Amino acid sequence: MTERKGLHGVKDATAIVGIGQTPFAKRLDEDEKTLACRAVVAALDDAGIAPGEVDALASFTMEETDEVELAKAVGFGDLTFFSKAGYGGGGSCATVAHLAAAIAGGQASVGVAWRSRKRGSGPRPWTNTTVQLPTPAQWTRPFGLLRPADEIAMLTRRYMHEYGATRDHLFNVALACRNRANQNPAAVMYDRPLTREMYMTSRWISEPLCLFDNCLETDGALACVVVSRERARDCRRTPVYVHAAAQGLPAQHHGMVNYWNDDPLTGPAWTAARHLWKHADLTPEDVDVAQIYDAFTALVPLSLEGYGFCGRGEGGAFTEQGALEIGGRLPVNTGGGGLSEAYVHGFNLITEGVKQLRGTSTAQVPGAATCLVTAGEGVPTSALLLTNRS
Repeated sequence: MTERKGLHGVKDATAIVGIGQTPFAKRLDEDEKTLACRAVVAALDDAGIAPGEVDALASFTMEETDEVELAKAVGFGDLTFFSKAGYGGGGSCATVAHLAAAIAGGQASVGVAWRSRKRGSGPRPWTNTTVQLPTPAQWTRPFGLLRPADEIAMLTRRYMHEYGATRDHLFNVALACRNRANQNPAAVMYDRPLTREMYMTSRWISEPLCLFDNCLETDGALACVVVSRERARDCRRTPVYVHAAAQGLPAQHHGMVNYWNDDPLTGPAWTAARHLWKHADLTPEDVDVAQIYDAFTALVPLSLEGYGFCGRGEGGAFTEQGALEIGGRLPVNTGGGGLSEAYVHGFNLITEGVKQLRGTSTAQVPGAATCLVTAGEGVPTSALLLTNRS
């Protein structure tokens, strides 16, 4: 990493010093609040920080456990900052970015971000017919795009048509994630290998997306602790610095389908990436490992292009020859990702990024010093550039 040339906002001013998680499963007996508390307590213990020192919180707008209940249950002190990031999986990295900005700006000193979810045993958000459709959905669901899978399937078909991407390219993504999950005892798919034949003969979910192109349905919770650069030196674990952070909502965006954009395949990742790299001393060539949001396999090649790892339309080809595997051009989703570890709105990608830079991943990239973590592509999104170099 080049020598720091003054801070641009949050650059290297804060660090993630604690991470925690519950088990992941299709069904867990405990409720979301209990799972959230367990993950947060584990993250604080990992950092060596008492609950009473926490004065900042950040979560998702879709989080059912609110700040008041979590603060009382875990025993936080007075809170001086709390925020929520919207758009489902697009908000994952934004939670850490909000804490980093608050701490760097002096609004707080110890922040906790978390996500607790019972998606495996709970209802699907789009099945609620008792409320009026949000405006974007009024343009999609009456015409057959009922689920996120249907909307991303339409973008995937266009991507295949315009740039020659194939199902084999999508399989490369699914296989890389499954291979890493097979190394991770905490992953839902730890003991379930994937073959090309299994992939190619699996049932359609929304053509051209098959069963293995879609993320898991998971119960579980995760959390992380963010403090200042100075405070991080006194914590238990190797600090993982927030080198850069960004959110992205492109002009005339229409969730998932990008109807009004000049190019529907140029999604929010492109907007977030421009801001991320503008405020970083690093480039895509400096990234050793990436945790790329993978609710659907097609989001990975689209994100590879958006964040500058390859040219427009080259994301499919980028996945060839084991490029996403350990030892490849860019190892991705080394815990298994949403496709094969757990789907908790991408928060496990953040914790896996921290593990990689601590050197404790179950699929460790040798010498990993820089990790890109991305949130959901297709919706207003966010990203983090993490490093272990002070």
